[in-house]
Amino acid sequence: MGGCAGSRRRLSDSEGEVTAQEPREPRPPLPDRLGAHWKNAMGFWLLGLCNNFSYVVMLSAAHDILSHKRASGNQSHVDPDPGPTPHNNSSRFDCNSVSTAAVLLADILPTLVIKLLAPLGLHLLPYSPRVLFSGVCAAGSFILVAFSHSVVTSLCGVVLASISSGLGEVTFLSLTAFYPRAVISWWSSGTGGAGLLGALSYLGLTQVGLSPQHTLLSMLGIPALLLASYFLLLTSPEPQDPGGEEEAERAARQPLMSSEVPEAPEAPEWKPDSSSSLSLQEKWTVFKGLQCYIIPLVLVYFAEYFINQGLFELLFFRNTSLSHAQQYRWYQMLYQAGVFASRSSLRCFRIQFTWALALLQCFNLVFLLVDVWLSFLPSIYLVFLIILYEGLLGGAAYVNTFHNIALETSDEHREFAMATACVSDTLGISLSGLLALPLHDFLCRLS
Repeated sequence: MGGCAGSRRRLSDSEGEVTAQEPREPRPPLPDRLGAHWKNAMGFWLLGLCNNFSYVVMLSAAHDILSHKRASGNQSHVDPDPGPTPHNNSSRFDCNSVSTAAVLLADILPTLVIKLLAPLGLHLLPYSPRVLFSGVCAAGSFILVAFSHSVVTSLCGVVLASISSGLGEVTFLSLTAFYPRAVISWWSSGTGGAGLLGALSYLGLTQVGLSPQHTLLSMLGIPALLLASYFLLLTSPEPQDPGGEEEAERAARQPLMSSEVPEAPEAPEWKPDSSSSLSLQEKWTVFKGLQCYIIPLVLVYFAEYFINQGLFELLFFRNTSLSHAQQYRWYQMLYQAGVFASRSSLRCFRIQFTWALALLQCFNLVFLLVDVWLSFLPSIYLVFLIILYEGLLGGAAYVNTFHNIALETSDEHREFAMATACVSDTLGISLSGLLALPLHDFLCRLS
């Protein structure tokens, strides 16, 4: 429960072995601490941005990926403004033959597998190889989708983006356990920025006439920025000061882990591989304590991604100058704008009871599902506002969930708790994709 003086941010590549306790060194002067604070804050913001960027771009390009065409000269491309491939000519919806939820599943299922397995042993692998592998997968996803000749190959590229994003998220959220809790806000803001900048950059570059292939290739600098942020920008963790507003808030909270978890003996150091010392009983008790945050976050992400990948494509307005593909891209961009705003809002307001956000998001799902069925909304701009609001709810649920967990867990449990809780959004997204596929087929067959 003490600080992490003498601990290292990255485990050694040899075996991450525990070193002998070193005497606590004098703290660096205030200017140096402030410099380290802002380096770490910017480092985690950039890590959040770069980690989620490829994932967001693949979802923004989902409509284009499924409208894949083969160009002459054996060059693969996707039309920036493709015509629809109707599922059924008698349908009142303008449907692709395959739902964009197919891209969502390719973009999320590998992430789900990684996050489910992570608490069991990922902590045994040093951080540096994980980050390097994540960056390589992100670069490979852009290249594979850009040069693919078929939808199947493109979906393989989407899988690489999913592996990169999933491995990166569980790695960097675990890493926040060794830094001041304020970095969770910066990480969350960065992931929201990835949504906004990823969707906006794809929308903007294709709108000005750049082909999707060249748009994807222009984004290869993002994986390089991720590696630079981790290896060059982050500093080693420093001991944390007791007291202050954050500690007062933590003291006022009910501990997430009850006295069922036996107090571990005072450890000389808190190290990045500390979760490996937790017994199975302790891990199970920690997991049970997390349910009050895991379940609401699962519901929030289930509802919003059911909307995004199940309903966006069916919310098609013919009385506007925007084509179907352009409407889909605008929906994605506005959703990500809401996510970015709310994930960056932790310093302004904090929400302890995330169940309220889950209920509001489920109401959004029901409302838009009824509109898809009855088409009662008269203007696309009303849908724009609802989607922006949807993003605000989703982003607020994410950042407040992890902030609450950080406040209510002890130091020795926090790394494991963060790695475990990050499966929530992925599980909700996966369930929504599985249900969105049959819904798409059903609605597209309606006359």
